Amino acid sequence: MTLSGQIYICSRGETFDIIADNIYGDEKYACELLSANPSLCHIPVFMGGETLEIPVVEVVSIDSDTDNGAVDYMPANAPWKE
Repeated sequence: MTLSGQIYICSRGETFDIIADNIYGDEKYACELLSANPSLCHIPVFMGGETLEIPVVEVVSIDSDTDNGAVDYMPANAPWKE
């Protein structure tokens, strides 16, 4: 994992998923934040003032040309339905 060199100061009431949504635009990247900050992973809700190291994450964008908004790597149908 590569760290960006940036830090994030948590506010009271924030969680890893809220911060991931603020930074990366999607809460699904919370696991990357957790992995980059193992000493804080036991905290479900921040009290405020905690410092997170921000990892570099390749954010997958949705292709606006598709009809259903599916990401390129997602199959059109579930494999078990084929």
